Amino acid sequence: MLIVGDDMNIRSEIADQFSQVAREQGRALPPLTNDLELLESGLDSLSFAIIVARLEDAIGVDPFSVSEDALFPVTFGDFVELYEKTAKQPQ
Repeated sequence: MLIVGDDMNIRSEIADQFSQVAREQGRALPPLTNDLELLESGLDSLSFAIIVARLEDAIGVDPFSVSEDALFPVTFGDFVELYEKTAKQPQ
């Protein structure tokens, strides 16, 4: 599990999971920039479900189950920011 509050490790773990799932699903993944729209990432809803489940194991949080009003992020940067914010909150 990652150290909570280490934003670079959270971002790196998220990028690693995106890349791994894309490989496993046989999908081409564009560069993971902050402004990459998730709908343009080449990943589908199953891919994102896998990523979220793996990130819960790796980081120890699932921002979509912690907050009832969590909206799915639009960009890769939004996705990372959501995890970074959630990881810093007391559980």
